[in-house]
Amino acid sequence: MKIYVTRHGQTDWNLEGKTQGRVDIELNEVGIKQAKQTKEKLKNIDIDLIICSPLKRAKKTAEIINEGRNIPIIYDEEIMERDFGEFEGEKIKFDEFWDYNLKPKYQRAETIKEIIDRISIFLDRIKEEYKDKNILLVTHGGVSIAINCYFNGIPSDGKLINYCLDNCEVQEFEI
Repeated sequence: MKIYVTRHGQTDWNLEGKTQGRVDIELNEVGIKQAKQTKEKLKNIDIDLIICSPLKRAKKTAEIINEGRNIPIIYDEEIMERDFGEFEGEKIKFDEFWDYNLKPKYQRAETIKEIIDRISIFLDRIKEEYKDKNILLVTHGGVSIAINCYFNGIPSDGKLINYCLDNCEVQEFEI
């Protein structure tokens, strides 16, 4: 089984450095171009199933990647972006927000542990359900961090921001 992970294409909020968790932002023109480039990168890769976040930026990325291929797409809320709660739309210090060792408490935002636990449960499930398949996950930066934690562990310095995929970057894991 291979799991390919890509982050959605660029949005205006990415460009502006704003947090976008559950806010449903569209891709911008650069993001559409990035998705088309990712489609080209993946065109010769055998993919049996696409599992995608239901947010517009991920859905559009998945649709572009899937043009002409007709791979089944499942939309799954479990791989939606981290809920940034009170920080949605804000410019924050991402390196601190993604520092596992800080363990801050938030009013509404999902903690790092909560997103890592959510994604770990999701990955355990798809490993069982689709063990003979090659899966493409089309998701978000925060989810890519949690996926990297699942496969690579948490670095001792707790700095998880380095695990974040760039827009439309593709990562491969073999199980």
